[in-house]
Formats: sequence, C-alpha cells, structure tokens
Amino acid sequence: MTLTQLALIIGVSLIGPLFAWSDKAKIPVAVGEMAAGVLIGTTGFHLVDAHNSTFTFLANIGFALVMLVAGSHVPVKDKDLIRGIPQALVRLLAIVVVSVILAFIVTSTFHLGHPAIYAVLFASSSTAIIMPVIQGLGLTGPAVTQLMPQIAIADAGCIVAVPLVIDPAHALQALIGVIIMVIISGLLFVLIWQAEKRGLQARIEARSAERNLALELRISILLLLLLAALAQASKVSIMLAGFGLGIALAASGEPRRLAQQLFVVSEGFFSPLFFVWLGASINLRDLGSHPQMILLAVVVAVAAILAHLVGLFFKQPWPLGVMSAAQNGVPAAIVALGMSLGILSPGEGAALLLASLLTVGATTLAGRVQSKQKTTP
Repeated sequence: MTLTQLALIIGVSLIGPLFAWSDKAKIPVAVGEMAAGVLIGTTGFHLVDAHNSTFTFLANIGFALVMLVAGSHVPVKDKDLIRGIPQALVRLLAIVVVSVILAFIVTSTFHLGHPAIYAVLFASSSTAIIMPVIQGLGLTGPAVTQLMPQIAIADAGCIVAVPLVIDPAHALQALIGVIIMVIISGLLFVLIWQAEKRGLQARIEARSAERNLALELRISILLLLLLAALAQASKVSIMLAGFGLGIALAASGEPRRLAQQLFVVSEGFFSPLFFVWLGASINLRDLGSHPQMILLAVVVAVAAILAHLVGLFFKQPWPLGVMSAAQNGVPAAIVALGMSLGILSPGEGAALLLASLLTVGATTLAGRVQSKQKTTP
C-alpha cells in the first residue's frame, strides 16, 4: 500500500460524514464508509486491494478500536442493562431455535449442504455495526440498553461457533481462546478498578494532562494491542479483545479525557479505514455469473431479520429487532474459512456478503424509525 492509496481511502471515507450530514436522512457514518469501500474495492474500480497485508493490518487495528469504543459505551452499571441480561438470553435462545428452522428451510430450498452454518449466520449480530448506528442516531432508553447485552452475546457466541460448524477440528482451540480472553478482561477490570480506588488513575490523569503526555491513551492502546495479539494467537476474533477491554474500562468508569482521545484516534483514522476495507473486501461481481445467488442473498437477509423479530414476543420494539439482525464479522469469517476449505458453492460467498450489506441497510432504516418513534410526542 502506498501513501497515495492511503490518502484515497481516507478521502473516500468522507462519504460517510457526507451521508450523515442531513438531520432528516440520519444515515450512519459507517454505512457511507462501507459504500465508499465497495466503490473503490473489489466490486468497483479496483483502486485498492482489500487483501493487501498493510491494508488488512490497519483494518484489524481499526476493528479492535471500533470494538473498544463500542464496549466502553456499554452502560454496564446501568440497572436496566443488568436486569436485561436474563431476558436477552431468553430472546437469544428463541432466536437460535428459529434460526435452526429457517436454516434447514433455506439450505434445502437452494440445495446447500450445510444448514449449521446458516443457523449460526441467522442468529448472529454485529456489535461493530449496531453500536455506531445507536450512537450516531442518539438512540437511548431501557429497550436500547437491554439490546446491548443481546447483540454482544450473539456476536461473541456466533464468532466462537463459526469454527465449530465449519472446521470442527479446531473448535476446542477457539473455545479455549475465548475463555482466556474473558478471564484476562476480568483481570484488567480488577486492575483498573483498583487503580481508580487507590487514586493512581487520578494521579496519572492529572500529570498526563499537565505535561500533555497522553499516558491514558498510550496505556489503553498498549493493552488493546496485547489483547489483540493474544486473540490472534488463540485463533479467536480480535473483536473479543477490543470489546473486552472496552467493557473493563466502562465497568471501572472510563475517564472523560481518555474517551475523547479514543474518539479522535478511532473516528479520525482507524474506524473509517476499517469500514472502507470492509466494503472493499466484498466482491459482488461473482453474483453476475451466478444470478440465483442474488436471490439467495435476499432470502438470507430476510431470514436473519425474521429470526431476530422473535423479540416481538418479548415486547421488544420491532425496529430494534431488525437492528439486531445486522451482520458483519460472522459472514466474513464464514466466507473466509468456507472458501479456504472449499465447502461453499460458486457465488455463495458473495451472496452471504451481499446479504450482510442488506442487513446493514435494514439496520439503518430501522434505526431511523426508532429515532423518529423516540422523538414523536
């Protein structure tokens, strides 16, 4: 990757803020950035290579930072969220049951031989997509707060389930990696909490602000990179590294100064780079050679939304049910592993990625509806 290409990536990422400029449209920034990636990537003009090692490396850092910021915004001390965890688990169980049924229907209709993969796909959520939409539209309230544990558990759980249904031989290793990440995130929370309790955190913040040292940011990024490296070594998604550290910061009380610093680093560079990379990695051209896969993409997106609308039976507002169906990391992981193992049909990978884009679009529209309902007298 050259500096010219990097400048192009950041330049086209400005489409995101342009899309979000209108108060009436309320299109999340991430949607515009993904559209920009589609335009200059594999599907569009091939101006950047999403498989370039430098581009992928920077995008991984961006993904980890996006998840860190998302995790740090989860109000873990909120009573509504804590009370909502049992209900979130019940909703997820119902979603999984419906997803299994729909997976057998879809795979038998299209003569595909791996219903377990589609069951995981339908049940998945994307915290990296949903949280920026929630924050960008300013969605609040008990129902939104109770949605957070649902999407976080679904995202992490389905990421863990992907190797189990695609490559069972390495499933135990992935599970061990997840357990390690959870334990370390818990230890980090204890350390941060003790540093705050003993006044060490306040002294570091004061001296850092006085001398312009940015110590809080440096330490946070160091911890993030160490956790991300451990996640990669353990064969689990770096999503868990970022989200786990973000939750630890939120649980101990993330300093306002650190929150501002993370926002600048993430939203100013790494987050747009990640979403542009995500759009650039999608190859929609394969669908031209296999037009039946376009129908599969639509059916997969609709099935995922239907599975998550089971929340209606638990008094969850339907726009939030639609939003919880947003897909990102899981379909990308399925396509990457599935193509490498040769278990996907021609054009099937592109169909799954197109379906994920359709769910992101549905999430955006549903978020706008929820925002209007919130502001309606």
